[in-house]
Order: sequence, then C-alpha cells, then structure tokens
Amino acid sequence: MSTTPMAPEPAEDCGCNDLFGRTLAEQRLTLARGDTQTLQLNLGFLCDLACRHCHLEAGPQRREVMSRETMAEVIAFAKRVPFAVIDITGGAPELVPGLDHLLRSLAPLTGKLMLRSNLTAIAEEGRQALLEVCITHKVAIVASFPSLNAGQANAQRGGGVFERSLETLRRLNALGYGLPGSGLELDLVASPAGAFLPAGQAQAEKRFKRELADKWGIIFNQLYTFANVPLGRFRAWLEKSENFDSYLGSLREAFNPCTVDGLMCRQLVSVAWDGTLYDCDFNLAAGIPLGGERKHVSQLQQRPEAGTPIATGEHCFACTAGSGFT
Repeated sequence: MSTTPMAPEPAEDCGCNDLFGRTLAEQRLTLARGDTQTLQLNLGFLCDLACRHCHLEAGPQRREVMSRETMAEVIAFAKRVPFAVIDITGGAPELVPGLDHLLRSLAPLTGKLMLRSNLTAIAEEGRQALLEVCITHKVAIVASFPSLNAGQANAQRGGGVFERSLETLRRLNALGYGLPGSGLELDLVASPAGAFLPAGQAQAEKRFKRELADKWGIIFNQLYTFANVPLGRFRAWLEKSENFDSYLGSLREAFNPCTVDGLMCRQLVSVAWDGTLYDCDFNLAAGIPLGGERKHVSQLQQRPEAGTPIATGEHCFACTAGSGFT
C-alpha cells in the first residue's frame, strides 16, 4: 500500500478515453503492473444462481465453460511459470467438468490454491469427491456470503439461498474448514444488496464473526467486503432502477488514491474460460483483454512484464472506493 501522495499539480491532457484514466492522471498516478504472483482462472459463466450483482451475468443457461484442452494449457503454463497463488473462480467452478483434475494438477505447483464458491453449487449431491480433493490438497475456499440478513441475501441471490448457504457453512466447519489449526482456510466475501458502498471491512468482520457464531454456530477465517462492480447484470439492474449515475458518482467520490499501489490487478493475470488473457476478472466482463490485445494462455512463456500498463474503465472506480479491492 502506498503512502498518501502529495497534492497533485494540474494535469495535462492524458489522452485517456475513460474517466478513471483521467482521474489517475489528475492525481499524478499511474496504474502499471508490478510483480505478477497470482494466476486467476475463470472456468466459465455456468452457475446454478443468477445473482443480481453478478458482473459476468453468470447463470444456469450459460454454456461457456473451460474445456479439458484449455485446462491442459493452463496447467502447462503453471508449470512453466510458478505462481505464489492460483485463484479459481467462475460462474460456479464446481459445475465445470474436470475441476477435480485441475485442482489435483495445480496444487503441487503453487503455495496457495483458492476455490471461489457461491456455497450452493458445492453442496449439490455428488460433490463429496470434490470436497475430498479440496481437503486433501488444502484448497482454500473463498465463499460468497453477502449479508447476515436473510431477506437481503435472498433478494440478491434467489429465494432460499441464505438458508442453503448456512447449511453449507456448517458442513464445511464439520469437515474442518475454518477451524483453528486445521490448515483449511474458509474466507467469506460480502457485498452490498443495493446501490450503495460496503461497510468498513474490519468492523464488518467482527459483526459477521459474532453473529454467525452466536446465531448459527459457524466460524470462518476472514471476511472481505467489496463494492459491487457496475458491469453485467448489476449494471443492468442499476440502469433499470435509475441508480446507475448516482452509484457511479458514489464510487467516484469515494476514490482513494492510496489504494492504487495495492490493487489486485497489479499482481494478477486472469485467464478466461477460453484461454484469453485479461488484467482482471472485471476487465474480462468488460471485454478488455490484457494490454488491449487478445492473447491466449498457450502463447505466454513468462509472467506479464512489470511496468506494463493495465487497461482501465469506469468500472475500476469500484476497486478504488474506500479501502479498495486489494
């Protein structure tokens, strides 16, 4: 994380065609790649849910999923270029055929292997073998749990999802996830149910830990609070509800220059379900490929070079609001 920058001088015309780029220029800031240590894999847009806040518009009707051939190319890349962290997301990655093989293949190649879960797909019948793979290889589970309020959570994610999520968290605890000394990390991600910014992360974590333990006997390791990104289904909802301009205005007003050095895109490369490379999962949703040029994971022989610029758009304000998306 950078220190607070000095007051900027008036900026010259930066030539940026997006407001976020102009904001960086006005602050005398640049968003460039640092040491890329995280490999993120988006296995596709197939999901058992159709959440209102989904930037990818994932859902049950989507058919874009990573093939075994692309998985093999990803594994080959991870063998060529070691990463400290490999982060697997979707959609619901649990629904993608071959996920268990991918996990077993990647686990020896990284210091930390993460699986992002919506807490419903992983609990479906027949997923016990997948959970056993996760336990064997100490796969960290990062689970979406947007609210402690059942009404808010179900409005965002679908009827009955809150109760099913609690049941899954209890099951994960029973398997050792989130328990001290187990080596099985269970983290939660919370995002607002409407067109407003999230609460402070430290205070929210204390509240989530207290209420989940007191009301439902559930424990976890860490909570991350993130602003919803105005892309995909969430953007469509904002526009339909006539909240888009005010929400984007809130994100811009909450811009924190101190978050820029720590943004996840500075040390991450994202691989889409078809092998296309992106700076982050949000640029994937926005259709902005790595460096503005479509490249495939099979073409990459080394990490993206430090100092290369990161493509930006107005959605980037969600990552620099408040404490940021780091």
